[in-house]
Amino acid sequence: MIPKRVLRFPNVPTLLRGVTDLRRAGITPRGLLFLAVDLAGTTYLGVPENVDDVEKIKVGHKLSLAWKEDLGQVYYFDSVHRLTDKLVLFNGDRRLGNCASAVEVAVVVSMFLKATSAKNVFFGCTPHQPGSWLARGEDDSTAMHQHGYVEVVPAAQGLIARRTLDEHLFFLPCGEDGGFSYLDSWLEVFSSPLGNILMLERRILGNRLVLTCERGLVEVNVAGVPAVRELRRVELTGGFGIVGRVDQGAFAVTAGKVEPWGLDELKPAVLIGAEGTTLTELAEALSRGRRQDAQAALGAKT
Repeated sequence: MIPKRVLRFPNVPTLLRGVTDLRRAGITPRGLLFLAVDLAGTTYLGVPENVDDVEKIKVGHKLSLAWKEDLGQVYYFDSVHRLTDKLVLFNGDRRLGNCASAVEVAVVVSMFLKATSAKNVFFGCTPHQPGSWLARGEDDSTAMHQHGYVEVVPAAQGLIARRTLDEHLFFLPCGEDGGFSYLDSWLEVFSSPLGNILMLERRILGNRLVLTCERGLVEVNVAGVPAVRELRRVELTGGFGIVGRVDQGAFAVTAGKVEPWGLDELKPAVLIGAEGTTLTELAEALSRGRRQDAQAALGAKT
């Protein structure tokens, strides 16, 4: 377990100063463990106690962190992506839309990413209905989930998303200027063979993306998007979902109650597998001897 501390910033200007100080102290996007805001405008940021621990942290490790601090009613970010210098994509709790500072917080984090030459940052796995926003600045943002598009992931030449209550994967091509002027131009690029898509892996790794569906998992290759090719599928019960994975290593596996719109009552992820583990091998592990261990760790409902 990574020793951590929670920093509180009462407003956006103090957050900007705070992340600037963190960067100067050696904190990189890997060291931003979780990000949340409340209705009063306070931002909560989790960081390692020891700066030297930053290099040990992988995306899959952050997804498996459980947060038990009593922060009151806060709303969590899942990820922030710096698409261009003026365009920010962020995913998280749909109720972030009720927080006046949420877009400003995402913009500040995007500035931090630019200063560290990073494109994105991922946070822990928390239970909430998903929301996705595209921000062109503090005063110009679009809630894509209002049109059903959630868990948006940057891909080559555009954005990939799922729709709630839908079995299709969607792609939004970017314009010549790198922006997205026509948010009603989503294209259906893949149809799940295992029912509605309930969750997308939070990042594309090696052109691969895992779709968690009602009746199992589907891995696709998105290198040629809008052409999307199925790599493998595994039927699986138990409400297991793939949030991410460690580079060349374990899968970050979460679990929840299967609903037509997604996974409800989501649990912190557990890292399962080793270097080179395939989706098929992961499914076999969950379906056999390790299912009970995974369910015990996740508190999964069958």
